[in-house]
Order: sequence, then structure tokens, then C-alpha cells
Amino acid sequence: MSNVPAASALPRRDQIRREAARLFAARGFLGVGVDEIGKAVGISGPGLYRHFAGKDAMLADLLIGISERLLEEGRRRAGGGDGPAAALDALIGGHVDFALGDRDLITLHDRELLNLKEEDRRTVRRLQRGYVELWVDVVRQAYPALADPTAEPVARAAVHAVFGLINSTPHSLGSNPGLGSNPGQGPNPGQGERSGLQRDGMAALLHALAHGAFAAAADAAAADSVPADSAPASD
Repeated sequence: MSNVPAASALPRRDQIRREAARLFAARGFLGVGVDEIGKAVGISGPGLYRHFAGKDAMLADLLIGISERLLEEGRRRAGGGDGPAAALDALIGGHVDFALGDRDLITLHDRELLNLKEEDRRTVRRLQRGYVELWVDVVRQAYPALADPTAEPVARAAVHAVFGLINSTPHSLGSNPGLGSNPGQGPNPGQGERSGLQRDGMAALLHALAHGAFAAAADAAAADSVPADSAPASD
């Protein structure tokens, strides 16, 4: 789940997808015109209609496409055959790769769903539910304390919390930490682009935090399952 390649190496339809995602993420779906997307890929606005019926179709293609991709990749990773713990680790790694590699799509995924037509929105919701259920099933297999039917809401809440964590933190990813405001100025943490963790460091942090969240959920579920009469007596 890596970044898309340079525009020159992409088919025209994929160039349009990439530029539409970038512009929609930067200024919002309603703030971008078809002509502007066309200009970004070097064709006239009307030329876009050979590839997409309009802006609505572009947004649907992006959001349905990423939902399908997440579910398909999630199924592949969960079916690796090395056991639940390895499957969960692979799922976390895949979602982290998506979040760090496709930040524009993360923004669209979180912000533009209501701008989809109703039928397209239902499709995205169905795919999202399938992705969530896949994670919940793997998490409950990986952590026996969450396998009890009464612990299912805890597992589900933990999955949603981990999605929120992974999806939001890439905004802290840095690209040029410490650069000054003028070329050649040298390191100056107080100026220039906001510094942040680089990709490998952010990926490792998100991975560890996700595992920690699921372990904490399992601990909470285990504590809740202890009968009241077996708890230590208070003084």
C-alpha cells in the first residue's frame, strides 16, 4: 500500500484520480471545479468526461476504491496462515502503510463521505463494515480475553479507536524537519516547515500504539470478567 507513482508513469485515469484526491483534500470537494482538475493533469475540463462522468463520479471512485482496497488487502493479510497474532500484526502494518502513504485519501475518507450520492455512500458503508468485522474477528482470536461474547463490544470499540489513532496521526508526519525559511539557511527548528517524525519512526510508533491499545482492551475485558466475590477485599 505504497504511494502512487509519479504522474508521468500513470495512466491518464489514475493521474486524474491522484490530482482529484489532492485537490479535494486540500480545499474540499465543493471547493474544486472540474476545470481545475483538468488543468492539473494537462487536459481540458471537458476532456475529463471521457474518463469520469463528473466530480461526483470521481469522489465515488476514490472512496469506493479505497474501501475496496482496504477490505481486499485486509482479507489477504488476515489469511496469511501464521496464526491470529501474526494476522493482527499484518493488519496493523497494512493500515499503517495506507495511512502514511495515502494521506489525501485519509482526509477524503474522513471528511467527504456525506458528499457522496446515497447509493455510493451505502456501498462505502457496506465495505467499511466488512473491514471492521474482519478486524474484530482477528482481534478476538489474538486476545482470548476478548473472545467471550460479553467482551465483543470492547473489541469493537478498540478496533474503532485504533482506526482513529492510525488515521489521525499521519498529519504529524514530517518531511523536512529543521529546515529554515530560506534555502541554504541551515537547521532552524523554529522556522520553516513543521518538523515531525519521519515515516519509519511514525510507522513504528503507530504499530506499537495499536498493539498497546488492543492489549489494554484485553486487560480491561479480563478485569471485567472477574466475579465480584473473587475480587480482593478492601480494608
